[in-house]
Amino acid sequence: MTIKLRYFAWVRERVGKPEEDVEVPAAVVTVGELMTWLCSRGEEYAHAFENPKVIRAAIDRTHVKAQAPIQGASEIAFFPPMTGG
Repeated sequence: MTIKLRYFAWVRERVGKPEEDVEVPAAVVTVGELMTWLCSRGEEYAHAFENPKVIRAAIDRTHVKAQAPIQGASEIAFFPPMTGG
């Protein structure tokens, strides 16, 4: 399955690109598993997702938890925690 991944703030800086289309292996079924798989794609991804508990995710613009299934998603966004001001 091909999914558009979008990266924001320091996640984007560490990965080195704002977005990409990725062919996700069939064994990867949740957001958390996707982050683990992304870590295996290279040093920049491992650095960006080194602490997955602080990364926030949204599937098709809806915030989700790491346990959320990715099946049927057209876009998944990753970003650090937001702070108000």
